[in-house]
Amino acid sequence: MVEKIAPDPEFESLLRYIQESRGLDFRGYKRTSLRRRIALRMEAVSVEDFASYRAHLEAQPGEFEDLLNTVLINVTSFFRDQDAWDVLRTQVIPQMLADPEDDRAIRVWSVGCASGEEPYSIAMLLAEALGTPEFCRRVKIYATDLDEEALKVARLATYAPRDVDGVPPELLAKYFERTNNHYMFERELRKCVIFGRHNVVHDAPISRIDLLICRNLLIYLEAETQSLVLPRLHYALNAGGHLFLGKAETQLARSALFRPVEMKHRIFAKVAQEWRRPLGSLATVRQARLEPPLTDIKLLESVLNEAGNALLVVDDAGAVAFANLPARQLLGVGEADVGRPFQDLPISYRPMELRGPIEEVFRLRRPVRLDDQEYRLSQNQVMRLTIDLRPLHRPEGGVHAVLLLFTDSTRTYALQRELEAAQENLENSIEELQSANEELETTNEELQSTNEQLETTNEELQSTNEELETLNEEARSSNEEMESVNEELRIQAEQASSYRLYLESVLRSMNGGIIVIDQKHSIQSWNRWSENTWGLRGEEVIGTNLDSLDIGCPLHLLREDLTAVQSGRDEQTEKILEGIDRRGRRILCRVRVSGLLDEGGGNHGLVLVFQDITEDRLHEDYVRHLCRVMGRALNEIYFLDPATLRFTQVNDGAQKKLGFAATQLTQMELADVIPGIAAADIRTLVAPLLKGQEQEVVFETDVRVAGGREYPAEIRMQYFADEAPPVLVAIVHEKSDHQQLPATASAAE
Repeated sequence: MVEKIAPDPEFESLLRYIQESRGLDFRGYKRTSLRRRIALRMEAVSVEDFASYRAHLEAQPGEFEDLLNTVLINVTSFFRDQDAWDVLRTQVIPQMLADPEDDRAIRVWSVGCASGEEPYSIAMLLAEALGTPEFCRRVKIYATDLDEEALKVARLATYAPRDVDGVPPELLAKYFERTNNHYMFERELRKCVIFGRHNVVHDAPISRIDLLICRNLLIYLEAETQSLVLPRLHYALNAGGHLFLGKAETQLARSALFRPVEMKHRIFAKVAQEWRRPLGSLATVRQARLEPPLTDIKLLESVLNEAGNALLVVDDAGAVAFANLPARQLLGVGEADVGRPFQDLPISYRPMELRGPIEEVFRLRRPVRLDDQEYRLSQNQVMRLTIDLRPLHRPEGGVHAVLLLFTDSTRTYALQRELEAAQENLENSIEELQSANEELETTNEELQSTNEQLETTNEELQSTNEELETLNEEARSSNEEMESVNEELRIQAEQASSYRLYLESVLRSMNGGIIVIDQKHSIQSWNRWSENTWGLRGEEVIGTNLDSLDIGCPLHLLREDLTAVQSGRDEQTEKILEGIDRRGRRILCRVRVSGLLDEGGGNHGLVLVFQDITEDRLHEDYVRHLCRVMGRALNEIYFLDPATLRFTQVNDGAQKKLGFAATQLTQMELADVIPGIAAADIRTLVAPLLKGQEQEVVFETDVRVAGGREYPAEIRMQYFADEAPPVLVAIVHEKSDHQQLPATASAAE
């Protein structure tokens, strides 16, 4: 059982904001995948939480496009999974065309069409089976996607050479035209493919479909959302219609709505049954109807039927709410069409695609006008229409329907054409030709520039898509060799990235300079200590030759060391350099040069480690100075082992006073020069020091020198436990009479 992740309020709030501001509803997508992809954008713009990213979206509306390109995985290609398309060509399409007497239209719907490769692939197969003239007469292919940018690419139908690698050579030669560095899909077939923005989770489905292609989309949806989408796909298909899924999608293995035709390649057929609208599946097909404020509805309908213009009302559920008599006569909308989804009517895409403008009116709450639309009444009769789309507001301010007003502008259009023709006849034909040639040259140059820009954009998009596809291959069957390889590559890339971040963190945190150079002495790494000490940022020095680097350290003195290590003569060298840091402070640096070796011992460069030893040198000088002073002091200073109370060292004053040689003293204990106190008593005396109970012990006794003479003295002992090794220090002050003479003389006076 899969454990459900608790909802994140900030994440859910971000999804609601995206839906309310741009109409992009991602709530049905798998949360883990969605969070990962949004996190990629958050990392790219350097924000740490979802609330901050929402604020970034509000401040930078252009980020929506980058977010959409990251979330929507537009990985597709011509005839992707060739074996599955072969089954479609040899089994499914012949079955669709089996009845030679059946002359009805063939309707295909490609859901999540991305940049158009799949709808154009099925178009080629159907054109091969029917012939191009029959294809253009009978076939209508609807291709929908949520990504408007991908739809723009699909409508252009222009692809780079690497994009058409999957097209068989005979189809490539027959259905594509080579233009410079691109391939353009055949124009007549392209006219039969209608692209539009559509959200399969929330928008009403296109109906009466013979073949529905929905590949590699369901795997990104939550299980609950999948259970809502599948009945809608079932509803969209005609009886006996076929559903073509991606090879990683196994949702229909136990579905009662579809039976497998070819389970291996995920091709299914619709199971006929009474259709019931799935609960909560069509928020957009609510059957709410406009309630006119007039009490006499018949009177209102009569008034609208007598209006000179065709009127059509589409409610906020996407269904036809009303069509007056002129609309029925002009547009072929019957009484039975009232209540049907508007997108199922031919008028929704002819004379032009109207679903997008209707969505714009609902979203922006403002009218939209479409001028000079060609509408063909018959093969020889064409009229021009001006289409006004106006929002119908609720009392509380929301838009609950859109009114479509169709105005006949044929006469106006004809007059405009006649006027233009008269003006053109007055112009000099030579000037017309010259102007046309210049315009054509300009247009060709602009088109060439646009094509080059599009090629660059397509290449960048393809590169990004390939990277995204690599990450998503983990969702496919684990027994596929390519998926296993991609998974290993992904893990290695993550490890490499982790190692790189770890190494960068280590270099930044080191209390010393690290400079890595290649074999040509070009700087490859420059850590934070180097920046702070020498005043140059990493981006200023990376790639610069070390010999040409001008900092406060005489690097030229390292040339012999660099040569010695690089040639293999020395494994490592060390040198002390004196320099001046960026603050003008004089510093001493210990510079260690070693090779940058791989596992096989090959040399790939050099590593220079700088250590600031200025304070260490000052401390050493101070210690030497202190030792000289203490060594020359007249007072006796004993250094004792706290465990044995043996002498480890004495100063010059003590050695002269005691009269023993240094080698003799190291064999003696303190008790040997203090005859008046036993060794055990001395240990008892210093025990509080060793236990940390006292900081100093002071006592008076007699000290015996080498000749046997004794003199009274005061001894002050301290224990330094934090030294390595710990040491007992005894300072001996002689209390002889002549040392007290000044005090005695003062008393006599």
